[in-house]
Amino acid sequence: MQPNIKKADLSSEYYFDEGCFICELSNSDDDPNLSITKARVEPGVTTKLHKLSVTVERYVILEGEGLVEIDGLEPQKLVINDVVIIPPNCAQKITNTGSADLVFLAICSPRFKPEIYKSIEE
Repeated sequence: MQPNIKKADLSSEYYFDEGCFICELSNSDDDPNLSITKARVEPGVTTKLHKLSVTVERYVILEGEGLVEIDGLEPQKLVINDVVIIPPNCAQKITNTGSADLVFLAICSPRFKPEIYKSIEE
């Protein structure tokens, strides 16, 4: 690995079928141990129930408020600066309970790859 500065390109945001908007801040072969994504969930929206295999995901709430549901825990209210830790293979979804966008970083280790994502929507 070499020192590197990755400049954010917020115009690269795209809609992910899970129910949120995604902007990849860092997710590349040159840093396989970690990925960082900025996620945005619109008011009233709940993402699809899903899980990630082999990857620990962490949410860092930057804006808004929400409700997260994770296997093994009661639903939890989230506000700015809360951190959610989701072990591999845990079912999860998040709801924006506020009137503004819910924005958070999704930090994955090892890095997120599409093949580790599994929708388990009923």
